[in-house]
Amino acid sequence: MEKEFDIMIVGNGVAGLFTALHLPENKRIAIITKGDMEESDSFLAQGGICVLKNEDDYGPYYEDTMRAGHYENDKQSVDKMIRESQDIIRELVDFGVEFERQNGEFCFTREGAHSASRILYHDDVTGREITSKLLQRVQERENITIFTYTTMVDILVKDNTCYGVVAELPDGTMKSFLSDYTVWACGGIGGLYEHSTNFRQLTGDALAISMKYGIELENVDYVQIHPTTLYSNRPGRRFLISESVRGEGAVLYDKNMERFTDELQPRDVVAKAIYRQMEKDKTNHVLLSLEKMSSEDIVKRFPNIYKRCLEEGYDITKECIPVVPAQHYFMGGVKVDLKGRTSMNRLYAAGETACNGVHGANRLASNSLLESLVWARAAAEDIVADYKEVNLLQDMEEELTSMCGMLEQNSYEDVMSTYHDNVRNRIKEDRKRREGLKNADLWSRSEK
Repeated sequence: MEKEFDIMIVGNGVAGLFTALHLPENKRIAIITKGDMEESDSFLAQGGICVLKNEDDYGPYYEDTMRAGHYENDKQSVDKMIRESQDIIRELVDFGVEFERQNGEFCFTREGAHSASRILYHDDVTGREITSKLLQRVQERENITIFTYTTMVDILVKDNTCYGVVAELPDGTMKSFLSDYTVWACGGIGGLYEHSTNFRQLTGDALAISMKYGIELENVDYVQIHPTTLYSNRPGRRFLISESVRGEGAVLYDKNMERFTDELQPRDVVAKAIYRQMEKDKTNHVLLSLEKMSSEDIVKRFPNIYKRCLEEGYDITKECIPVVPAQHYFMGGVKVDLKGRTSMNRLYAAGETACNGVHGANRLASNSLLESLVWARAAAEDIVADYKEVNLLQDMEEELTSMCGMLEQNSYEDVMSTYHDNVRNRIKEDRKRREGLKNADLWSRSEK
């Protein structure tokens, strides 16, 4: 079997696209997705993306993330995500992503469980703005090939090392893609639920394959229910009413138009309050009112939500939105370390597929896009570093072969072993130096 691609990426959301954009352009990269290029949950993200505004915000942001996750979060992962957030935003802007600004300055909004406004946004379609711009950049790269309507059904494995994927093509035939590295960025598990905000094709394929090969999983019972999705009798994916709607002042009412909870609590708390109220009132939904916002502000701030609700027969500038909780996000997944590495060699995971411990038992609003991008970049950087290490060792081996050509076999092996150890130590030191540079605070130097 010939190797067509150096790196296989399974999934076309922000994690998959961002990974591809951080890999060398001299490597052949393939992205496969079960639907078309816009059928990823990244396109659906409405609210925004969190960012560390300044050093004074580090403590509150860290505490908000930990508190929302019931303090089950991995502290190192939370620190990594927050510290790298400013650099991620700069990269997105460089890729052409536009966030709301006023007089040249970023505008920040606030969502549930946040103690401050630290969320960047683009209308109420932030996910679409980010994902579409990353997709444009990916499509400009000649070394990246995209396969749509292509489903991963297995991986190629030997000695706990992944050598690519087996996929079903659109015509139903099977194809093996041999590669040096594989990155899983194939989303969550919403397609397994009757009521979910996710696309139906997101069925936890990576988890099933992980169980087959004993790849380590983490927190697979941690599933987030979003408190407010548009109530409908129609089958299929539920339309999400963003957390930012409540962040901008919307309130929840019961059937008697009485407020029954604090809307800015973490999602799991609000969802439980809604379920209790529905049971008490014997109703199948509660009401979300934007009465504190003017009609003009509603249409300007939430144009997509306004349009969709209008299609369903609700003018949210004049009446309440009927809302009900639905499955929304998967905090568990394939266990990865700080570099996105799974327990299988040469297999990485990022985005909702992966569990790095950032979210703990419950995700803080608008941390998902940021977390996906941080670990996508980490995975790509580790792959690049691994390629460099292999190439360096190969170059050194060729050099030593010529130098030691006259040595006896035993002496040659001793020299090679020592030389390889020295090279690896140099690589480790270089990685530490690069990590230090990544963590440096460059936010103040960026253009406003």
